[in-house]
Amino acid sequence: MTREALPPSTTGVPRLRGIAYGGDYNPEQWPEEVWPEDVRLMREAGVTLVTVGVFSWSVLESAPGVYDFGWLDRIIGLLHDNGIGVCLATPTASPPPWFSHAHPDSLPVTESGVRLGIGSREAYCPSSPAYREAAVRIATALAERYGSHPSLALWHVNNEYGAHVASCYCDVSAQAFRAWLRRRYVTLAALNTAWGTAFWSQRYGAWDEVSPPRLSPMPVNPAQQLDFYRFSSDEHLACYVAERDAIRPLSPGVPITTNFMATNCPNIDYWSWAGEVDVVANNHYLVAEDPLRTMGLSMSADLGRSLARGRPWLLMEHSTGAVNWQPRNLAKEPGEMRRNSLAHVARGAESVLFFQWRASQRGAEKFHSAMLPHGGTATQIWADVCALGREVGVLGEIAGSTVRAEVALVWDWASAWALGLEYRPSRDLDAAATLRLYYQALWRKGVVVDFVPPGADLSGYASVVVPNLYLMSAGSAGWLARYVEDGGHLLVGFFSGIVDDLDSVHPGPHPGPLADLLGLWIEEFHPLAEGATVGVGEGLCGSVWSERVVLAGAESVLTMGGGPDRGHPALTHRQVGDGAAWYLATQLDADGMGEVLDQVLAEAGVRTSQLPADVELVRRTCADTAYTFVINHGPDTVEVGEVGVDVLTGVQHPQGLSLAGGGVAVLRSTVS
Repeated sequence: MTREALPPSTTGVPRLRGIAYGGDYNPEQWPEEVWPEDVRLMREAGVTLVTVGVFSWSVLESAPGVYDFGWLDRIIGLLHDNGIGVCLATPTASPPPWFSHAHPDSLPVTESGVRLGIGSREAYCPSSPAYREAAVRIATALAERYGSHPSLALWHVNNEYGAHVASCYCDVSAQAFRAWLRRRYVTLAALNTAWGTAFWSQRYGAWDEVSPPRLSPMPVNPAQQLDFYRFSSDEHLACYVAERDAIRPLSPGVPITTNFMATNCPNIDYWSWAGEVDVVANNHYLVAEDPLRTMGLSMSADLGRSLARGRPWLLMEHSTGAVNWQPRNLAKEPGEMRRNSLAHVARGAESVLFFQWRASQRGAEKFHSAMLPHGGTATQIWADVCALGREVGVLGEIAGSTVRAEVALVWDWASAWALGLEYRPSRDLDAAATLRLYYQALWRKGVVVDFVPPGADLSGYASVVVPNLYLMSAGSAGWLARYVEDGGHLLVGFFSGIVDDLDSVHPGPHPGPLADLLGLWIEEFHPLAEGATVGVGEGLCGSVWSERVVLAGAESVLTMGGGPDRGHPALTHRQVGDGAAWYLATQLDADGMGEVLDQVLAEAGVRTSQLPADVELVRRTCADTAYTFVINHGPDTVEVGEVGVDVLTGVQHPQGLSLAGGGVAVLRSTVS
């Protein structure tokens, strides 16, 4: 059918108020007679927002320019009439078979030259002109029809960009890569200099000679690989921006976003994306067999809030129970869904949204949990979903409150990409794993952190921690130096400050531009053999790395007790006015990191928690009101000194709180 105007609604206008509750809804997978029952049950569960249309391209557009919006009109109208807001997705994460058949060159190509097929999702090259044209066309059609619909609360463009096809190596991508490089470097001479192409006789004499870093007999130029990572992230972003800019004039005032995977999609530079969305939305799925899965949840939430720069952000997807894609998809334990959800809210989320509303009968995700499981309303999951919906409704008063962190963790996707390339001193160097280790030590101490990119404003942080910043410009080193000179307390982890933005080693001794600030230099790296350890100080143990630190103004706080650098500094400290710069020359386990951080945080005046490690205490504040979330992930009752009224129960706790194992409390108090 052709497009026709959607009649305006004459009912009320549901808005995204309080903390939104709901998730992905795929009505096109179900007979239409099921829809009224779905919506009735949504109301029973307290659902206020659902995302529709994420993977419906082939249903919405059965052939180029041939649209069927009738079913979407009816489901949006039904949701609207029942007071449920709509997050309308563009379906462009999964091109329909007719498109891929008509444009086979739009299918992505791997590093080894294999063109991927259809039958799943994300089967498109982000540089394909045909794909971008078709994506903008369907986004425009949706915006023309629904852009001013009164139920529309939010636009959701595409889905999980780059999660499954991070880069495409086809000839179209090669052309786009060359255009990207010409904008970045302008001249071929500048490119050759930047990439150091004199090495291995790789000097380019014409732009057409430059290609993506396809599979080659030996590792491809690391600067070329690093730029291709940047290019690929930018190409996905350009796809988002093209759809966003098509929607914006047709749907003024409605926020537009896409769902990030901040801790699960390492090939997208979300710092560069965060400013392009109207509201940051993040997905999180527990790794069921990870003994630190609760810590990973908090880390994802803190990173989501940090990408939002302290503004409201959305938990766009998580699960009620098991997922379908892990080696062993374990169900969540009793009460775990509730704790998972409220832990995100504690750290700044203003929605609790799931994938998905009703469990699928068919397809690859039919064993993924849902708000309405295969067993229906007689299940414990359904009872828990309804109970959580009531609590989320009660928590509406906290909307707009914020989380303040005293400690910042520096994280840079480009540096992580560079560190992960071939021919580094050790295969055990892993920026994400190192970040997680530092975060774990801080999390155990109850320290809420912000993540920041190089160059961010550090003035509000008592301490800044750099787990690893292998790739560091002179400007970034100056940024850290100014922070310390202004009274800040900095901790830098090993193998930082080694190369510049193009993976070129800084001249002079390591750690290059950090040497003066830290008051030391590195004579030689001594990566450790697999499983090898070195003693550090009294009873601590280092692994992965050791190095020969030569003091040049700093003092040694801990020394290496063994290994190739026995007797040399392992932890150093340099006083700089009221500030200080610390350096750690090996990788400690979480307990060892905790002891080091005790010294750094104490000097910085940061208080740590005395609660058990599996008890979270996070505070959101708004004007003169504080909301203290206390979440007990452990089995035992804990005594907490916080006072106030539990928003969830209405019970007063004037002398402190006794919280049972697995329990959650949200205490409202007045900020003096």
